[in-house]
Amino acid sequence: MISMRRHVVTIASIFLALAVGIVLGSGLLSDTLVSGLRDDKAEMRREVQNAQDRSSRLEEQLNTADGFDAAVAPRVVRDVLIDRTVLLVSTPDTDPADLDAVMRTVDAAGGRVTGRVSLTESFVDAAGADLLRTTVTNIIPAGVQLQTGAVDPGSLAGDLLGAVLQLDPATGAPRSTPEERDLALSTLRSAGFVSYDGAVEPAQSTLVVTGDGGEQNGNGNRGALVARFAAAVDTRGAGTVLTGRPGSAVGNGPVAVVRAAAALSAGLSTVDNLDREAGRVTTVLALGEQFDGGVGRYGSGPGAAAVTVGSAAR
Repeated sequence: MISMRRHVVTIASIFLALAVGIVLGSGLLSDTLVSGLRDDKAEMRREVQNAQDRSSRLEEQLNTADGFDAAVAPRVVRDVLIDRTVLLVSTPDTDPADLDAVMRTVDAAGGRVTGRVSLTESFVDAAGADLLRTTVTNIIPAGVQLQTGAVDPGSLAGDLLGAVLQLDPATGAPRSTPEERDLALSTLRSAGFVSYDGAVEPAQSTLVVTGDGGEQNGNGNRGALVARFAAAVDTRGAGTVLTGRPGSAVGNGPVAVVRAAAALSAGLSTVDNLDREAGRVTTVLALGEQFDGGVGRYGSGPGAAAVTVGSAAR
């Protein structure tokens, strides 16, 4: 007969064996798991490196393409804007390098920039909307009548600046006197809505240059205000192009807002790759197309209908 003592010893031995087995098994499992994780980490490193290598190759190809485009750009745009005048308007997020580059392309196309006007942060800030509206309505020249549909601040400001800074396409004559233009610009500058250096003369057309969207994508009012401003300017002259970096064509960016609204995109051309030489060339070609009565949505972002002017639809 098995004694109680032997029974206890037997049970203890069983539990001891189980414990030893668990410890040994855990160690083996741990080694296997660690080894597997090491392999996964090494594989992830290889994948990341491959992705970085592909990215570097693509960036190199883009830079090469930009170099080629820059070399042929003068020949592509030659005489596109011959004897044409252009007003440049920039938004607060415009990259100065983009503005300088597009000015060079306008010059290569035979166009002449009559002035540069910069919209300020106060202009695109929703907090200043009422003051902007009031300021605009108080400085309308006697001979200028704003459009009845221009009621929001962006449209009002665009209609006013378009009226005083765009030549009448039918007659080629200014719609305002030099004194009226100076009053409109200086009042807007004093109120903190625009800035400009030197003389700003009326032009036949306008390039509205914006940036990469940035804050505008998170604030629909900013993008919509710039979009409506550009569309209102367009109704006053011989042509207007809204051009910006890729971010301007997504979310609530100004280019995206124009492309999403048939009423805005019916007459206003848009370009979404101004950060590339091809986009700068397309911007000038689009402005030339505007002079001929055409309109288009160009680039590689959402809503673009073609890569550039004259290319096949996407």
